[in-house]
Amino acid sequence: MTKYELPELPYDYAALEPHISGKIMELHHDKHHQAYVSGANAALEKLAEAREKNDFAQINLWEKNLSFNLGGHYNHSVFWTNLSPEGGEAEGDLLEQIQADFGSVDALKAQFTAAALGIQGSGWAVLAWDTLGGRLITYQMYDQANQLPVAVIPVLMLDMWEHAFYLDYQNVKGDYVKAFWHIVSWANVADRLKKAKENYSGIIA
Repeated sequence: MTKYELPELPYDYAALEPHISGKIMELHHDKHHQAYVSGANAALEKLAEAREKNDFAQINLWEKNLSFNLGGHYNHSVFWTNLSPEGGEAEGDLLEQIQADFGSVDALKAQFTAAALGIQGSGWAVLAWDTLGGRLITYQMYDQANQLPVAVIPVLMLDMWEHAFYLDYQNVKGDYVKAFWHIVSWANVADRLKKAKENYSGIIA
């Protein structure tokens, strides 16, 4: 059976300092993300055992566990690549799309920040390409599961679980989100948007 694997970080643990500490990055990647990978693999094994025995009495539990842990694995895999010590600025097609859908980069940041700080409990703030509407949208994701159709493709994600920021920012979430904007890899966001447009256009048609 194919196993999910923990991806390596594309930079050193301390590369995002002072915005995110090396200690948080090490714990976040090696412990939290690894736990989601292990959980997703365990859920797949339970489903395989059920198929062999034709015993699906607990399928709701296994499917829920797979959704939660696979969500954590996917979300973090996007999140790591969305960050970069170099930061950068939105430009080209990404900038034009942001201006068309939000008016300006500052307006996008304001809306995205409000989404992040408005999350009740744990979750994610997401900028995504809506393949049906043909536009960028923001939304809140609670815990690890998506509340929008699968045809919505995330291009920028911000982890708002406490383990992502508490050692550095304690309960001051606003400072964490402000710091996030200094290390967004807009080049990665642009690449994800390009691939979403090319590979998922007309997916609902």
